Amino acid sequence: MEKQNDSSTYRSGSLPKLRFPDFSDNWNTKKMGDIAKFSKGKGISKSEISVDGTTQCIRYGELYTRYGEVINEVYSKTDVDLKNLVLSEANDVIIPASGETQIDIATASCVMKSGIALGGDLNIIKTENNGVFLSYYLNNRKKTEIANLAQGISVVHLYSSQLATLNLNLPTLLEQTRIASFFSVVDQKLAQLKQKKSLLEQYKKGVMQKLFSQEMHFKDENGKEFPKWEKKKLGEVLTIGSGRDYKHLGLGEIPVFGTGGYMTSVNDFLYDGETVCIGRKGTINSPMFYKGKIWTVDTLFYTHSFKNSIPKFVYYVFQTINWKEHNEASGVPSLSKSTIEKILMPIPCLPEQTKIGNFLSTLDEKIERTQNQIQQTEQYKKGLLQKMFC
Repeated sequence: MEKQNDSSTYRSGSLPKLRFPDFSDNWNTKKMGDIAKFSKGKGISKSEISVDGTTQCIRYGELYTRYGEVINEVYSKTDVDLKNLVLSEANDVIIPASGETQIDIATASCVMKSGIALGGDLNIIKTENNGVFLSYYLNNRKKTEIANLAQGISVVHLYSSQLATLNLNLPTLLEQTRIASFFSVVDQKLAQLKQKKSLLEQYKKGVMQKLFSQEMHFKDENGKEFPKWEKKKLGEVLTIGSGRDYKHLGLGEIPVFGTGGYMTSVNDFLYDGETVCIGRKGTINSPMFYKGKIWTVDTLFYTHSFKNSIPKFVYYVFQTINWKEHNEASGVPSLSKSTIEKILMPIPCLPEQTKIGNFLSTLDEKIERTQNQIQQTEQYKKGLLQKMFC
């Protein structure tokens, strides 16, 4: 790709900062109403969705939750008579006609297949331009402008007459197609990474179920079975420490954690070593493992003084506990030390705990690496979206 001189302009719109090197034509500034025709979808109620339906369909709420800029796979089906439906043509761009907030309503998707039933409260945009390009453009560079067009308070509405006034800077169809194809590849990569993460999480969940039900066993270095597991109360294998207020402390390098995660850094610590934290109040079902000096606030317990138990193994045991079953409050969820201490914990011998902890830690590292790749790819996409449209 090559950079463009920021001072280059054509009519009312600037050229993008980044372009493919084989394109140099100016971009044309046009009203959306000049390059598109508008129509509306037709109502498909939730009760009319059928798992075994004969016609694939898209309802407006799904644009917020299930679809991105490109719709290749359709998730819902209906048995509503075709004569009572509005069907898509490949390359249609759809945008909600109503929603809860202005920014949410500015959500565009390109339908890649013909014959998909398009539900009510959907604006349908038909154009000779590349619909995928238009979806990426509207969803990103033009999102705020579209949001500002929407009207309403409790329910926000977006009309085709408003969309028609939107100014667009458009390259040639060939350049549109190249840009659309490029971002489609980036999104395919993102989808693959997200699927990989999901599969790793499913695999970890299945392995943990088998390990802690003892359906699956590790063996020692000589290939022999480890001793039988015992059940002990948590209070027998660890001590629960209480978090405290940190506001009297100065700034430093020691992290402070609450139930929502990292809060700040201070110059003192409550504990130094490997610990497993669990919420005392509020979020009580999200255990956290930490190694090093740490301070926790009042809403977050930390553990220490482990007896015949390895902290990393305890961390995975904590993930198997249904903490909500031990909730002691009718309002904000709460746990007490005495309640936690009475919970029974399966205890294998220390060498088997080590093997289990190491194995599951390796899976967690793979999941974390994949999540980092997802975030990096999303940032890469975001940066290019800002530079390749104008």
